[in-house]
Amino acid sequence: MMYRNQQVYGFHGIDKEIGLRILNQEQEFKPSDNQYDWLGEGIYFWENNLARAWQYAETAKTRKNSSIKTPYVLGAILELGHCLELLNQEYLDFLAKSYELLKEQLLEEKQLPKNTGFNANDFDFKKRELDCAVIRMAHSYMKKSCGIHFDSVRAAFWEGEELYEGAGFRKQNHIQIAILNPNCIKGVFLPRDKVSYP
Repeated sequence: MMYRNQQVYGFHGIDKEIGLRILNQEQEFKPSDNQYDWLGEGIYFWENNLARAWQYAETAKTRKNSSIKTPYVLGAILELGHCLELLNQEYLDFLAKSYELLKEQLLEEKQLPKNTGFNANDFDFKKRELDCAVIRMAHSYMKKSCGIHFDSVRAAFWEGEELYEGAGFRKQNHIQIAILNPNCIKGVFLPRDKVSYP
């Protein structure tokens, strides 16, 4: 098992009004719980990536029925606790086993979900119904077999167009964190703009 007790910075794109209420401890972060969430249910953060959080907030504002009217970003100090760390071979193997369990369970009832795009122009799998279902199965399996709850999920994603022709890098590569246990959020702050320094 992997426990990640070191602290990391995460950035969360949000509506300004809601962000200010969270900052002033008048409201809590609301976990995402869509069937297509990349890391399953949780409060999502871009690890050490303020610019990507701003990109997300700006893009989310343009979506139909978006909760983001005025894009805003909050920073947070995160302690990942018992983390489903998908940059660690032990947990990648565990996730593969969770997929097999899901497949066994669903083939008796219905088809496996699929990762797709939200529209025909998507070249990335942004609607990750399969990955979300497998991660939910991993949570369920860990609880049933060991009585342990994951506090967080962490993974790297290669996203967007090639950074340059023939590149192995993409324009929106990032590490994403989903916090399940809100006690892992040790503090919330307003990121500062750079100031001039000699």
